[in-house]
Amino acid sequence: MTSLARTEREVRSAIREARGAHRRIGLVPTMGALHAGHLSLVEAARAHCDYVVVSIFVNPTQFGPHEDFDRYPRQLEEDCQRLEGRAELVFAPTVEVMYPPGFSTFVEPPQVAHRWEGECRPGHFRGVTTVVLKLFTLVQPDVAFFGEKDYQQLQVIRRMVVDLNFPIEIIGCPLIRDDDGVALSSRNQHLSGEERERARSLSAALFAARRAVAQGERNVERLVTQMMGMLRAAQVDRIDYVAIVDPESLEPVEQVDRPSQALIAAHVGSTRLIDNLRLDPCASGS
Repeated sequence: MTSLARTEREVRSAIREARGAHRRIGLVPTMGALHAGHLSLVEAARAHCDYVVVSIFVNPTQFGPHEDFDRYPRQLEEDCQRLEGRAELVFAPTVEVMYPPGFSTFVEPPQVAHRWEGECRPGHFRGVTTVVLKLFTLVQPDVAFFGEKDYQQLQVIRRMVVDLNFPIEIIGCPLIRDDDGVALSSRNQHLSGEERERARSLSAALFAARRAVAQGERNVERLVTQMMGMLRAAQVDRIDYVAIVDPESLEPVEQVDRPSQALIAAHVGSTRLIDNLRLDPCASGS
């Protein structure tokens, strides 16, 4: 049976009991509105651990003043139903639990947070690193699971754990796509049918770049130009960035002469979407 904790006392009590039973604790941090991508993280946690905690918290500090905090989907009852039998504990704190009156302490994000999402969403990773550190403190997991769909976030958390000496293993889990190639995201439910068609251009551009690399293209400028062209042809409403970067530092590369990561952030209608794909010059295209 899956238990629900809403307060610090409740989550600490459950973790203390799990520790007393020598359970290996896995944490899957989410903002809820769970889909198959989230559940794949839960399954990975189940494979590595015997006590799985899923946190559900729409974190206000990682949203900018004109972003979609208010309309971000919230469906705790449905999420708990989906997690029944998959997790031992759902931790769904209120804002007051995570940020009590007078709260003023934040984590300064590492260097890898500065570009891309860091430039487009000032303050975003400050909120992410702060809330994740607080979750780590409350849940004290042995392992934490993050999706590669939020690729930069995964690298930020990995760096934070190293820099702050957390004894936590970070496991990145593969991005999950829908049948039409669109990366699964809670925000996809905001897309209209016509917008969904345009949203397909993100993954289409990424896979076209992978095929080009498999066929011998190595020049990043040409690859980025090709991806930008496909997004514009699909009439996405705004492109925040298209980049090919080192997979760890996220600094731009000029040639795909080693495994690199292609990153896209674009707006379709009022919905902001991100996607990414590994480009490997030694791999065949698909």
